[in-house]
Amino acid sequence: MIIDCHGHFTTAPPQLAHWRDQQVAAAGSAGEAPDPGSLRITDEDLRQAIEGNQLRLMDERGSDLTIFSPRASFMAHHIGDFEVSSVWARICNDLVHRVSTLYPDRFAMGAMLPQSPGVDPATCLPELRRAVEELGAVTVNLNPDPSGGRWTAPPLTDRSWYPLYEAMTEYDIPAMIHVSTSCNPAFHTTGAHYLNADTTAFMQLIQGDLFADFPTLRFVIPHGGGAVPYHWGRFRGLAMALGRPDPEALLDNVFFDTCVYHQPGVDLLTQVIPSRSVLFASEMIGAVRDIDPRTGHHFDDTKRYVDATPHLSAEERAAVYSGNALRVYPRLAARLAAAGR
Repeated sequence: MIIDCHGHFTTAPPQLAHWRDQQVAAAGSAGEAPDPGSLRITDEDLRQAIEGNQLRLMDERGSDLTIFSPRASFMAHHIGDFEVSSVWARICNDLVHRVSTLYPDRFAMGAMLPQSPGVDPATCLPELRRAVEELGAVTVNLNPDPSGGRWTAPPLTDRSWYPLYEAMTEYDIPAMIHVSTSCNPAFHTTGAHYLNADTTAFMQLIQGDLFADFPTLRFVIPHGGGAVPYHWGRFRGLAMALGRPDPEALLDNVFFDTCVYHQPGVDLLTQVIPSRSVLFASEMIGAVRDIDPRTGHHFDDTKRYVDATPHLSAEERAAVYSGNALRVYPRLAARLAAAGR
């Protein structure tokens, strides 16, 4: 089995974006917010959005199941207030839940949280619990910067985040550390802000003692860990200078995905990071959708790179493709076991 741990509903029916435009317009004015009940998306709309896109590419590339969450750049937690984010998160989570229900063998739900800048993260607990208990989410996306590129939130090691970690530990679910749209023109959303956040999150974890308080808590850092694998020596040296443990000590709790869009990048990732801490992912259909003219294949067809890297044995490659994911996402493992897979 090949499990892609990083997929977003980037091809949602256009009614969703239209409704969001109305909500955003209302949030910036004295106008009335649109009624969530006015958003009409049928199961046929969802099938059309999925079958010609993610599902087709999964079949062409040979992946079996995708952990599927709302579109990351659409989370846009910096827009409006907590109520705006709360309504938006509920709508987006309901949609990915419907996709995972229509295709239970191919998609497992990941949830977004209704974060808002300056608002206590504990306010996200009701939606987190709803997503897990009622919708069957196997993970959540946690935005370390709800301000959208202004970085006003405290580090992930700050105790204000602890209520979320307590719930994640209770449910035994991991979080993917994933920012959303950048409203700071200095940071391109997918080319800079995403990768900056991946790198920043890891450095925050080096500086803190989070996993001493939550020894079973698990984070997935996407996009190959940003700059972390490439600068592994820098992080080791900084940890020494700061009197912190070697960064490898974090790798029982921190995992990097394979959303790296060229062969040398995946080669480096699998050479530097122990295979037990690498999860297969493509973020398909995501930020980079074109075909690489040098290879003739899509940039985000990451299975080709994982298949070709010389730094994984057959056993390690199998762990990257599914064994590690089943360990990191025990609710997914239980669901697959119950289905006899």
